[in-house]
Amino acid sequence: MTTRTKIFFDGGCRPNPGAMEYAVVAAGQVHIRHDLGPGSSMDAEWLALIAALRIGQSLGGEFVLLGDSAAVVAMANGKVKCRGTSVAHLAAFREIAGAVAPNVRTIKRTQNLAGIALTRSHSG
Repeated sequence: MTTRTKIFFDGGCRPNPGAMEYAVVAAGQVHIRHDLGPGSSMDAEWLALIAALRIGQSLGGEFVLLGDSAAVVAMANGKVKCRGTSVAHLAAFREIAGAVAPNVRTIKRTQNLAGIALTRSHSG
């Protein structure tokens, strides 16, 4: 049985729209980026997913990308049509992914370690 690395991602902005940020948690490491420029919470979620994909690829082996944005996960999996800025984000995601479609799944917000890390980064 193959073990898949769980990679958690979450993006947000304060206010919405506003300054974007994201967090990715993978293999016990927390990756947080603030000040990603202006955008919407949807843009920030996409940037988080793309960062999670890059981190997963750098770790090697099999991985699953876990986020709490049902809309971004549905678009990334081709279940929902993209509109607006999501079209460009999906194109970038697919280009980075290459021929192998990544495993992207939705989890509850309370289970999203990246979301927890991002919240804690503001309270310290």
